[in-house]
Amino acid sequence: MDTDFIVIGGGIAGASAGCELAAHGRVLVLEREDAPGYHTTGRSAALYTENYGNRAIRILTIASKPFFDQHGFLGPRGVVFVGTAEQDAAIDRALEEGKAFPQTFEEISKAEALRLLPILRPEYFTRAIHEPDATDMDVHGIHQAFLRTLRERGGEVVTATGDAVARPSGSGWAVETRHGTFRAPVVVNAAGAWADRLAEAAGVRPIGLVPKRRTAITFDAPAGTPVHGWPMGLDIEETFYFKPEAGRVLASPADETPSEPCDAQPDEYDVAVCVDRIERATTLEVRRITHKWAGLRSFVADKTPVVGEAPDAPGFFWCAGQGGYGIMTSPAMGRAVAAIVTGGALPPDLAAMGLTAAELAPQRLHGA
Repeated sequence: MDTDFIVIGGGIAGASAGCELAAHGRVLVLEREDAPGYHTTGRSAALYTENYGNRAIRILTIASKPFFDQHGFLGPRGVVFVGTAEQDAAIDRALEEGKAFPQTFEEISKAEALRLLPILRPEYFTRAIHEPDATDMDVHGIHQAFLRTLRERGGEVVTATGDAVARPSGSGWAVETRHGTFRAPVVVNAAGAWADRLAEAAGVRPIGLVPKRRTAITFDAPAGTPVHGWPMGLDIEETFYFKPEAGRVLASPADETPSEPCDAQPDEYDVAVCVDRIERATTLEVRRITHKWAGLRSFVADKTPVVGEAPDAPGFFWCAGQGGYGIMTSPAMGRAVAAIVTGGALPPDLAAMGLTAAELAPQRLHGA
């Protein structure tokens, strides 16, 4: 089968890129699993915040909000960051960085923090920051919206392909899968934790992608506790977080353990660390874990996504390294991929905020 663009990976990165590329030609998205979004996309903590990540991430996040607002994918939540006396410098740094971006991000009193999150232990923290405009995200809805629009524009999704293998073929690429070989002038590598493996198999220089495991659990809140209206609670240096989730509490030790690409599973040590940190910072008691899981968040050295053509492989484009920011940056990332693939430049709104294609390009990681 011949097409204009082949996108390898059907998670949030591949779905958003494929959706936007489908406005420019025929798109085929290849997903190794039985359903798109099985791995990292389906295991997200699902929070939208403009005060998370580096400058490039924050620009991509801000530029994504109009899409979320238009489709009603955001719901009220807020975040309370807490810090101990030893974390004063981290609190000050976060407040200073927050001044550069539009969302409200302000220090609040301990009394106000305890009013918002009454299960915090007063003796645990000395300072707090409130971000009232942070919101929950409908991750499933966002992902399905991209896939639905992709199909409406004539694109196709092929699942259960196994490990796709891309090889140069004439003036384009041939991608071998369980379902046969597909050809296109352009391949977009949106394979998540597997992106470097895909590149190496294709003879393309890798970008140094490191998948990192993150663990999460859910447990029952104390009987009669109105958890739904709580904001997320987050340590200022991200050593733990917790938030309401379907009537229970979702918590994570915010671990970042390097891992091989795999179907990530929770490690019992990380689960125990999570329970310990939550019980030290709050009055919550984790008597029974109702669910536990893990996902992989993939980073390159500078923790900025990689978007652009491989310098050693014409027609091979990267869409990788979204780390823990993939959902909340996905609308802007999809548009960035499509614009760079089809014209080489970023969309005007991203450029107007000061983001450049060079900041995302793979060349930056190779010193070229």
